[in-house]
Parts: sequence; structure tokens; C-alpha cells
Amino acid sequence: MLRREFFTLLGSAAAIWSRPARAQQPQAMRRIGILVSLGAEDRQGQARHGAFVQRLKELGWIDGGNVRIDTRWGAGLAADIRKYAAELITLAPDVILAAGGSTVGPLLQATNTVPIVFTGVSDPVGGGLVASLARPGGNATGFTAFEYNMGGKWLELLKEIAPAVKRVAILRDASLPQGIGQFGAVQSVAPSLGVEVTPLNVREASQIERDVSAFARGSNGGLIVTGSGEAIVHRKLIITLAARHKLPAIYFARFFVSDGGLISYGPDLLDQYRRAAVYVDRILKGERPADLPVEAPTKYETVINLNAAKALGLTMPPALLSRADGVIE
Repeated sequence: MLRREFFTLLGSAAAIWSRPARAQQPQAMRRIGILVSLGAEDRQGQARHGAFVQRLKELGWIDGGNVRIDTRWGAGLAADIRKYAAELITLAPDVILAAGGSTVGPLLQATNTVPIVFTGVSDPVGGGLVASLARPGGNATGFTAFEYNMGGKWLELLKEIAPAVKRVAILRDASLPQGIGQFGAVQSVAPSLGVEVTPLNVREASQIERDVSAFARGSNGGLIVTGSGEAIVHRKLIITLAARHKLPAIYFARFFVSDGGLISYGPDLLDQYRRAAVYVDRILKGERPADLPVEAPTKYETVINLNAAKALGLTMPPALLSRADGVIE
């Protein structure tokens, strides 16, 4: 009897001692990779990164606490983006944020198992990134930048603020499906607006300057800058060229106008990064990217720079000003 009671007591004590020991074991550190198409010094890239990390924090994921975030900045260089994609995979992250359309392809080439949440992609189905918007089916899901039919809206706005425009250069990245699709959308509505469109490819700075300057030698010209990482990287040059050559120009995002551009129409891109953080949170908690639908932007905004309009000798229509979401004076 004494022997049995002794071992019963010993077992109970061991159970009591083991509970605090288990409670004191630290939770495994989760790991998030981020591949950014922009450079580390780019203010827009930092703003997007900050919006993503802040939303993660609100969801309970603290960098250096219960999660480690590894960030790589591609600076618009395709070779570096490919290199960093492979590098991030070797770190064995639980999920990767593909921040910018040009980062998704290299990541999918590097892995078909690590979950990927992308932002800023115009046509993920046409680009072969997902099987469908409702059921992506693979290891990637995320958020589209905008629909191709926005191209027609850009051209309509440009004609509304500069009716004399008859020729429009479309600055696009032809290496991306969205670059081809956006140009096609503009081209399809151009005849009805009496406009001739010319594609200009976004590559290195010297070519952009050479092509825009050559286009500007003609009369009644305008410029549409479609969505791409290259356009963001070279945005200061593009804005400067448009002002120098007196080209009314419309851009796909607000920050072009904040940097001196004339007008923009497009989605709230920072909101995409906050929503991407929610998808990352859901994946870290066990959901699969294959089951998370690709989502479209929920808010579009028009922003006008009156200083840029004055420099071009343009008067903004009152109706356009009244419906603008932001006006810089």
C-alpha cells in the first residue's frame, strides 16, 4: 500500500511540475518574406511596407516578437528580383508578400509550395499566376491592381482636361501581361475619341527620355502612364519630361500627382497592402492561398494637381474638380 501511494504521489508531482515547464516553452517564431519591386530608398515603397507591417501588428504579429520579417528590395532590376526571390525561398518562410506585379513570376518560378500573397497584378489569370480569381488553385493569391477597362477611363479623362490632344503616347512595360493589356484597352477606345495612340516601352531611363522627347516633337500630344514597377522607379523622370515637353499626362496612382504630375485615376494602393496583411494573417493561421479568392480594389480615386495644370495652361473643368477625391493647389 505504501509503495503504491508513493508512486501515485510521485506521478502527481511530476504532472504538476511539467505543466509550468510546458507553459514556459516559447511559441515557435513564424517567418514572413517580402519581395518589393521598388528600391529601399523609395518613399512609396517604404509607405507600402509600413502599411503592411502596421496592419500585421494590429492583427497580433510583431516583427521581432512572434514573427520575423525578411525584406528584399528589387529596385526595378529584373536580375536582382530573381536573385532575391531564390534567396527568400532558402530562408523557409511561412508565407511571402510579393509587393508589386514584377515580383510574382520570379517567386512562382522559385517555389510551388510556399504560400504567396501578391499585390499590384492586373491580370493574374491571363498571366498564368492563378487558375481563376474565385479559386486560385495553387500557392498564390492576392489583389489585382485594376481592370484593363481603366485604360479607356484614362483616355476619356485626358480628353476632358485637354480636348486639343490628338496624339497620345502610352508608356507601358511590354514585358508584363498588364502592359500589353492596358495598351490594348486604351487602343480600343481611341478611334471613338479621335485619338491616335503610340506605345512607348518603359525600360532604362535613357530610353524613356529619348522616346518621350521624340514623341513630343509632334503637336497636340498627351501621355498616359500605365501601371508598372518600372514606371514607379522612373516616376520623377517621367513627370519631369511631361512638364518639360508640355505634355498633359495622366497617371495610374496618386503619388505621381503628389510628386508633381497633372492628374491620376486609380485604386488606393496602400489599402491593398493592408488587405494583403489580412491574407497573410489568415495563411499563418492555417488557411490555404488556393482557397482565398483574388480580390479587386474596392476604392478608386481621382487626384488633380492645379499647379501642374496652371504650368500647362489648362483650366480644369468644374465638374471634374467637384468629383475629384483630392486636389493639390
